[in-house]
Amino acid sequence: MLAAIGAAETGSEVLILERNEKLGKKIYITGKGRCNLTNDAPVDVIMKNVVRNPKFLYSAFNSFDNRDIVTLMHQQGCETKVERGGRVFPVSDHASDVIKALRSRLDLLGVTVRLRCRVTELMLESGRITGVKTDSGDTVSADRVILACGGAGYPTTGSDGSMFVLLRRAGHHIIEPRPALCSLISPEEWIPDLQGLSLKNVSLRLLRNGKKVYEELGEMLFTHNGISGPLALSASSYYEPGDSVAVDLKPGLNEDKLDERVQRDFREYSNKFFSNSLSDLLPKSLIPVIVGLSGIDPAKKVHQITGEERKQLCFLLKNMSIRIDSTASFDEAVITRGGVDVKEIDPSTMQSRLIEGLSFAGEMIDTDALTGGYNLQIAWSTGYLAGTCAAW
Repeated sequence: MLAAIGAAETGSEVLILERNEKLGKKIYITGKGRCNLTNDAPVDVIMKNVVRNPKFLYSAFNSFDNRDIVTLMHQQGCETKVERGGRVFPVSDHASDVIKALRSRLDLLGVTVRLRCRVTELMLESGRITGVKTDSGDTVSADRVILACGGAGYPTTGSDGSMFVLLRRAGHHIIEPRPALCSLISPEEWIPDLQGLSLKNVSLRLLRNGKKVYEELGEMLFTHNGISGPLALSASSYYEPGDSVAVDLKPGLNEDKLDERVQRDFREYSNKFFSNSLSDLLPKSLIPVIVGLSGIDPAKKVHQITGEERKQLCFLLKNMSIRIDSTASFDEAVITRGGVDVKEIDPSTMQSRLIEGLSFAGEMIDTDALTGGYNLQIAWSTGYLAGTCAAW
């Protein structure tokens, strides 16, 4: 839609081929139906939240940034508000109002929309795209074609990755699509015992060969087969097979201060069993897991615990290790990692370096960001730039 708006604003004749029964189907489910449409942060901060290929997006953000999408919304009657972390939502809290605003702009510009129309073939001639074929057997001729088909996440919304197959046939290199911003799956036997437990103000580190790849303070949630919540979702965007997670359950205390705290509790509960001595320190459901991981006999009286055992407990509380097998599937992933290799796209126009007249926008491109409205801003910015440049 933003690509169509950008192209139509130059006076071009624009046709959207939409495989779904309505436009913006994926937007309806973003932000839990509220649509976190961008972030209020300065562009340089937005760039820092882009995980892959942020430099590729300089021109796109310069051509159409977060202020521009908010202005467009307001012009079309969708007022916005800023919430925690700079997240921007429609005042109504209805994603449908974002769609209405975009559709209103498309109608104003005279853009033609053809629904339930799936592209099945790219028409190529002497290194140039001349149009597309659809599932109804029609051939649609065009001077320029912009592909904004999404990645492979939430395939029921239409972004099932099928366009990547056509692009590979056409000679483009596709960085293997993988789920991102999703939960992490763990083989730890104790994980199901913690299902539903939410931990706030903890620090999560993603480790690769013992080295920190990602670290953030915030909230996480245990599921029946792994971890979820904001920290896990962000970590999934960096995850590679073989990585593990370490959780600092008490990030506000260094090991010495934590040791003093544990000693204070141990003095108070000196005649209790170890298994009954951590209620002031940890959530109830987490206590038996920590007791088990500590290696300390749960039936041992607290006053019998050695200094070395206490130190080991403190280390565990600061470094709770969780093995990770994989990320969750595309059915759960908020976004897709991978896509069209940015080396094969001109960042100043979003046009293919291999096929004349072909451009890309949004999640199809191998660039993605953390949660907070950043991924939709990538979509708006790359779409608008692709549209305006395709009309040259």
